[in-house]
Amino acid sequence: MTTPPATRYAKSGDVNVAYQVSGEGASIDLVWAPGTVSHLDLDWERRAWFWERFHGFCRLIRFDKRGTGLSDRVTDVASLEERTDDIRAVMDDAGSERAVIMGSSEGGSMAMLFAATFPERTRALILRGAQPRWVWAPDMPWAIPEDAYRRQVEVLATHGVTEEYLRGYGGGYGDEPTAAEIEREMRYVRAGASPAALAALERMNLQIDVREILPTIRVPTLILNATGDPVSPIEGARSLAERIPNARLFEYESSSHVPASRAEATLLLDQIEEFVTGTRPAPPGDTILATVLFTDIVDSTAIQARVGDLAWKHLIERHHAIVRGLLGRYGGLEQDTAGDGFYARFDGPARAIRCAREIGEAVRDLGIEIRAGVHTGECEIADGKCAGLSVTIGARVMSQAGRSEVLVSQTVKDLTVGSGLVFDDAGEHELKGVPDGWRLYRVAG
Repeated sequence: MTTPPATRYAKSGDVNVAYQVSGEGASIDLVWAPGTVSHLDLDWERRAWFWERFHGFCRLIRFDKRGTGLSDRVTDVASLEERTDDIRAVMDDAGSERAVIMGSSEGGSMAMLFAATFPERTRALILRGAQPRWVWAPDMPWAIPEDAYRRQVEVLATHGVTEEYLRGYGGGYGDEPTAAEIEREMRYVRAGASPAALAALERMNLQIDVREILPTIRVPTLILNATGDPVSPIEGARSLAERIPNARLFEYESSSHVPASRAEATLLLDQIEEFVTGTRPAPPGDTILATVLFTDIVDSTAIQARVGDLAWKHLIERHHAIVRGLLGRYGGLEQDTAGDGFYARFDGPARAIRCAREIGEAVRDLGIEIRAGVHTGECEIADGKCAGLSVTIGARVMSQAGRSEVLVSQTVKDLTVGSGLVFDDAGEHELKGVPDGWRLYRVAG
């Protein structure tokens, strides 16, 4: 097991805030604001591989909030403002003038307030599983009712962390983890906070409401959220993306609040690295398995002739903005554009299909329709872009699609079993320049 970094202490008012720095030498600092409870040493023991992945692109600064983990215990409920100021104290002590601020779960509230208050010290903002508010409001009907939240807080104050809390809104683990796995998580939370401290933290969470400050956040922002997150509903993440100027939302398919597997964690790490550095991590070797999506506008030449060059130019600009926004939502990486067409790469075929369908629906408001093609196969990596026969196949699949139609290859259909997507057999086709006949499928609905 990798030895954890040395623990240091930053003075924030009268409180000692514990923090650790790892990945020394990187040019970019990233400060991780944790969820409700954390414990620096135990976090490292449990997920050293996860934290070490950050070292490839940043100097990582992690801390335990006041009242939790290795930081001083406190007698009063700390306000969001006080806890946010702990970020500044840690940055000052670590010699960090400017950093990417990443908030996980409830730590996202601190990160948002810091980014709005100290934009000169915030390189960018990353939010994972965060919400603008954690209890019900008229414009947030998906959030937990306040009376249910308060009842659970009183249980925490009496009994400390419970299995119900971890499987429910407190941890979002659901029914999948075994009793032994839940018990390990309970030991971790008990080490991070006493019953009184945990209840006090959750009472403070009741008061969190950052909706009014969201439009004032002016730094680049990435929002990561599972579509089925039971703690941080996807509707809340979408609300954040709508209210924070130019925020990018990456939705991924999962029903867990925390990454449910190493593969899921790696997916998020890839998104974080690309956002922080502008470059997605290079895969091992010269080839990867990737899903490619091609789209273009149906009857584009006729539309251009009908509306004229200037109107067409404005139409294309609006089309491109819609496509790029949806690529960001579904984790697509733009590879190229050619006139009115897009070529993008995805890590999974279901996300590519759903992105294509939503693009098709969105651009109808512009009075246009698209066709789309999706294929999954081995791709060569050249200058950071996918190339090779699989890319050609993707383009040829699109060329067979009709108006407002998404066509996919047999490989894509087979890989999306269990995703809920439905396909109609579109028959066998000859793809120009590609050997053999190809069975294609039309995305239904």
